[in-house]
Amino acid sequence: MPRVRSKTVKKKRHKKWLKQAKGFWGRRKNLYRVAKVASIKALGYATRDRRVRKRSFRRLWIIRIRAACHGNGISYSKFINNLKKTGILLNRKVLAQIAVVDADAFSLLVKTTTTKDEIRKRD
Repeated sequence: MPRVRSKTVKKKRHKKWLKQAKGFWGRRKNLYRVAKVASIKALGYATRDRRVRKRSFRRLWIIRIRAACHGNGISYSKFINNLKKTGILLNRKVLAQIAVVDADAFSLLVKTTTTKDEIRKRD
């Protein structure tokens, strides 16, 4: 019975990990053993950071909306509460975009959501 060689399978497996490590620096892109470990680590970081990116963008949007709210004389929490009460269904991403791009439209949003009592308190 002939002896089985695993050269083609082994080469295919090695090439897979080395292709995954393309763009890495130094031995991490050239050596199979190092490239495999680095690639597995990188995949773990990628998975983690997809969730972190969502968090950090939400924080950024809230900061932008908060700054625009304070420019219009209302706190962020009161503005969001008033939006919910009036039934305006805009997410934070859209609100942040409006706040940055069109400040007049944002101030109009603030005026439509504020009640007469809140306007008297501000003045």
